[in-house]
Amino acid sequence: MNLTLKIWRQKSSKDKGGFVEYKIADISEHMSFLEMMDVLNEELITKGEEPVVFDHDCREGICGSCSMFINGEAHGPDRGVTTCQLHMRKFKDGDKITIEPFRAKAFPVIKDLMVDRSSFDRIQQAGGFISVNTSGNTTDANAILIPKEDADLAMDAATCIGCGACVATCKNSSAMLFVGAKVSQYALLPQGKVEGKERVKNMVAQMDLEGFGNCTNTGACEVECPKGISLDNIARMNRNYVGSIFGS
Repeated sequence: MNLTLKIWRQKSSKDKGGFVEYKIADISEHMSFLEMMDVLNEELITKGEEPVVFDHDCREGICGSCSMFINGEAHGPDRGVTTCQLHMRKFKDGDKITIEPFRAKAFPVIKDLMVDRSSFDRIQQAGGFISVNTSGNTTDANAILIPKEDADLAMDAATCIGCGACVATCKNSSAMLFVGAKVSQYALLPQGKVEGKERVKNMVAQMDLEGFGNCTNTGACEVECPKGISLDNIARMNRNYVGSIFGS
């Protein structure tokens, strides 16, 4: 395939930035999107130009770092995948592809397509830890019986990889799907109930402090989430938050 890439280039967080177009040829439909970006960068380096900066790590849909906004969609036109799992067969020969960083006040651009998502780390840190009384001995994992439905829901919430697609696609740049998932993965389990009320209050407070917007229930976050995190987690977080305030 021969493609035109319209890529956001920005030297630093203080630079204005803008789009730059690149022509790229002979791209295989079997390549991943990041492999295509690697080809572009190799060509730029060969020409003595600066390569495009973007985040990546595992390239297996696990780490959540490959955050790109592709043709107006977080992680591109496919569903249930991260950018590293997006393949070029989703595009056609001659296509023009617009590639931007995730845009949100709480995700400031570092350079080009790389954004600072440490706000997510601070929200998780605000949630604190789980207290488990082991009486000097490690408790067996199966010592506390947990209903399968609760365990399944907790595991579903825990699949959130913190990529930020929910924030990037929300018109308000809300982080409530992410925070709801992180609250739910503990709130559904007995081990997480000891600090449950303080956890949800602290995480919501940190979310607001970071400058994320509020949720207006458009559902775009759930649609774009590569792990299919359910909006039910936002409802659970809200219920737990109200309960923590009013003591129920």
